[in-house]
Amino acid sequence: MSSSKSREDPLKIGIVYIYASKNNTIVHITDVTGSHTISRKSGGMFTDVDRNKPTPWTAMVAAKAAAEEARTAGISKVVVRVRGRGGNRSPQPNNRAASAAIKALVRAGLRIISIEDVTPIPHDSIRKPGGRRGRRV
Repeated sequence: MSSSKSREDPLKIGIVYIYASKNNTIVHITDVTGSHTISRKSGGMFTDVDRNKPTPWTAMVAAKAAAEEARTAGISKVVVRVRGRGGNRSPQPNNRAASAAIKALVRAGLRIISIEDVTPIPHDSIRKPGGRRGRRV
């Protein structure tokens, strides 16, 4: 029996939070309790141009880098939680970027247990900004 423990623990589960807005994509991986951050990557870490931060390519690169860190930490299975901007803004996440990030997680070798949408949806919203006559340009 070798003294070194295997790299992957089949029972070690992590949570992947994907925040996909129209301006950026953030991939955050924690342990199963959610209190210990294992990896956090954003689209701005992999591009110099602001217009490329919400693109699917940047989301894929960020998710791949985060998944590699999670694999070295011993995580093999993940629960994915996708979030959009929410509130009185657009409730839909950037679906192209979120799906590219999920594909990158699978290609990096993480097994996905479930995918859920955790976008905050108001039941009685505050007023949208802009006032009674709207936003004057």
